[in-house]
Amino acid sequence: MAEGRTVRVRGFLLVVVLGLFASILLVNGIVTGEFAQDGAIGATNAIGGVPRDVLDGGPIISVDGNAIATLTPPDKQIVLTFDDGPDPTYTPEILAVLAKYEVPAVFFMIGSQISSRPGIVRDVRNAGHEIGIHTFTHPDLAGQGEWRRGVEASETQFALAGAAGVSSVLFRPPYSSTAAAFDDQNWPVVAEAGGNGYLTVVNTLDSRDWESHATMTDIRRAATPPGGQGAIVLFHDGGGDRSRTAAALDAVIPDLKRAGYTFTTVAALTGMSTVNPAATAQDRALGIALVGAVQIARAVTSWFAVLLLVFGVLTLARLCVLLILARRHARRTPWGPDYDRTVTVIVPAYNEKECIADTLGSLVAGVHPVEIIVVDDGSTDGTADIADALGHPNVTVLRQPNAGKAAALNTGIAHATTDVVVMMDGDTVFEIDTVSLLVQPFADPAVGAVAGNAKVANRSGMIAMWQHIEYVVGFSIDRRAYDVLHCMATVPGAVGAFRREALRQVDGLSDDTLAEDTDLTIAVIRAGWRVVYEERARAWTEAPSSMSQLWRQRYRWSYGTMQAMWKHRRALVESGPGGRFGRRGLLMLTLFQTLLPLLSPLIDVYLLYGLIFLHPAWTVAVWLVVLVVQFASTAYAFRLDHESPRPLWRLPLQQFVYRQLMYLVLIQAMVAALGGIRLGWQKLRRTGGLNALMGARLPTGSSATTARPGV
Repeated sequence: MAEGRTVRVRGFLLVVVLGLFASILLVNGIVTGEFAQDGAIGATNAIGGVPRDVLDGGPIISVDGNAIATLTPPDKQIVLTFDDGPDPTYTPEILAVLAKYEVPAVFFMIGSQISSRPGIVRDVRNAGHEIGIHTFTHPDLAGQGEWRRGVEASETQFALAGAAGVSSVLFRPPYSSTAAAFDDQNWPVVAEAGGNGYLTVVNTLDSRDWESHATMTDIRRAATPPGGQGAIVLFHDGGGDRSRTAAALDAVIPDLKRAGYTFTTVAALTGMSTVNPAATAQDRALGIALVGAVQIARAVTSWFAVLLLVFGVLTLARLCVLLILARRHARRTPWGPDYDRTVTVIVPAYNEKECIADTLGSLVAGVHPVEIIVVDDGSTDGTADIADALGHPNVTVLRQPNAGKAAALNTGIAHATTDVVVMMDGDTVFEIDTVSLLVQPFADPAVGAVAGNAKVANRSGMIAMWQHIEYVVGFSIDRRAYDVLHCMATVPGAVGAFRREALRQVDGLSDDTLAEDTDLTIAVIRAGWRVVYEERARAWTEAPSSMSQLWRQRYRWSYGTMQAMWKHRRALVESGPGGRFGRRGLLMLTLFQTLLPLLSPLIDVYLLYGLIFLHPAWTVAVWLVVLVVQFASTAYAFRLDHESPRPLWRLPLQQFVYRQLMYLVLIQAMVAALGGIRLGWQKLRRTGGLNALMGARLPTGSSATTARPGV
């Protein structure tokens, strides 16, 4: 019960972490405007509800109940206004030109941009310019409900309060133009804003007309209001075409000044002391929180994008290197003279009554001379009695109280008399020539251990087939490449062989970790021995057939591997074979089998973010490219291992279920390791009887266990 509660708590924590990351991405997606902003709703040309005083009036509009007043700048007076900023590139350029000519202006800012760039907002305010609100996400408010319009205004006010400590009474609706353009759709927006205390400011001249001109002479001509009238001029410092704004201002302002124009502000025209009064303490607190959240969201999203790019490049580079090395391994020359000396096969067994007969039957049918030692580790199901009753002449059965797999193997090693010992699980089946092929590399005196090729036998059901694909890739590509690099981290417990001298040097197996095979392999490498892979030495295993069994198995593997990595961390600073393994094997284990999988759930969330806020077509295209690369590499692995490619159609489905399960297992194991939790062995339930299941696939009987592919 306590374990179940612990799992639920960790699952809850994972959901919280993923939810927090998704919220951060959502905030960043909204404030950066990386989605397609709402377009302007087409005008209806219906003006029956728009007061004539507004249609014929000035660009500054005040609505207070039924009282409506408009104001037009006096002749020879101009108000410069800038929409859709602040922008990190163009707003500073514009501020520099305005400061050069000592000209004030009004900046109508988008709340998301304010939250993203509070420093520029403060620069605008400190330069003495006025700030108005232009909604938070730039939608066409005519197509939004009252609640949405209120949120757009209030969130922008909070952002302004957090960035500059002020509020604003100025409002400009997105996609607005002149007062004469109001219709029955957009006039209610202005009326509602007036009821909320806002002064709506539209324009009389639109700089987009200026920016469309090819020559500066045309711009100067278009910049001068007709008949010396006053005007409110619209520019863009964000969105729109703002790339020529600073240059146009630098040319036009001197001409207008020489023509007798002056530049003013909305406050000066209306007689108000300020249009940006100090924000309340509450609004400032909420605004600071909002701006802080946006800054965190931007930083996290940016850093994660960089991290994702780095890991993507590293993963692709690693895959290319592994494929090249795997091909080189496939062309390896023979080891030398046949190794035909007798070897000892140690079979640790704990409650293996369903499988032990098949296991021993496959060994005695082999072509290589062997002495078989079965170490019964306190079984309660009669496993030792079954082994004894088989009557095989070259099988010795030892019994001991339950002490764990490492202790059982050490007992077998102590009773071995040969130079080479083969280790297998009590529920594994060897082919006739498995032992013979497995021990051939010992013809090279530098070889201290040999890893065999574990194959999934029970290939019925989607879960088992996914594991079959994983095993083939892990053994066909990863182990081949790690062999060439001299950094193979695991001789699998299901099928491996060791030189007894190497075992003596490292004091046999340790129970310090739950991954005794990884622990032993790394110790042998650090002792100066070479560890190699023999892909032809095959052992057949029964993979977990349910999600719960798979979870328990992989949880133990992940936890034990982390223990072994930590135990042998000093290999990173060693010289010789141990240092080579540390700087190759341990780093690859850390990067590609720990850190990258830990990030993978976040990558999946980021994929959804890309579909919603970035470019959906590009996001899908990138995902398809990754899938194609993975499919091609998996197909190559199947070819190297002489496997039928028919299971490969399941690979895309594997990405949506199996992969996520493996990530969750690794995350739980990491949390357990960091928390110092001691994990038990968690033996899996076996069905046995794989002789009938395998049929003609094996020349002898079959049964099963599991060996970590690709570790």
